[in-house]
Amino acid sequence: MRWDALFDDLAAQGTALEQAELAAEVAERTRGETGRIGLVDRTRAAVGLELQILVRGAPALTGRLARAGADWLLLDEPDRRETLIASAQVVSVRGLGRAAAVPGSAGVVESRIGFRQVLRAVARDRSRVRIHLADGSVRAATIDRVGADFVDVAIQLPAAPRRSAELCGSELLVIAAISAVRRSV
Repeated sequence: MRWDALFDDLAAQGTALEQAELAAEVAERTRGETGRIGLVDRTRAAVGLELQILVRGAPALTGRLARAGADWLLLDEPDRRETLIASAQVVSVRGLGRAAAVPGSAGVVESRIGFRQVLRAVARDRSRVRIHLADGSVRAATIDRVGADFVDVAIQLPAAPRRSAELCGSELLVIAAISAVRRSV
């Protein structure tokens, strides 16, 4: 009988050790998977949610996340404005929840549409925009063209249409300095 108790005790210790090893392996794998999740994965899972986004050089932005690209977010604000946000300038996001999209699961086309490509689309439609820069300054402008790492803009008087007489000049802005581009719908 003493032998039975000894073997039962050894079996219980073995089972406990196996469970502890399994728990440690699961925890390690979970940490590893979490380490692969990026901002784009967290925000892609939040499309459709109301978020508050703090961006360098811009006021806190609040609205429904309409789209999330490889390096940009598109926020529909309640005052009928769309705001294109450079992910590199995001400081914090509230309202995400804990969900995340699978890393690298974005479609081929979606993963290729970068901030520059979206800026080119804004330039093509000649929208009047307010460009918030990381230093806190703002430009009321129309994007004329988008280069590899810059945009050329036509600076406008406040509330004036884009006509030669209403322009205050032109300026080259470095894309890396752009935090957000707002336009009215």
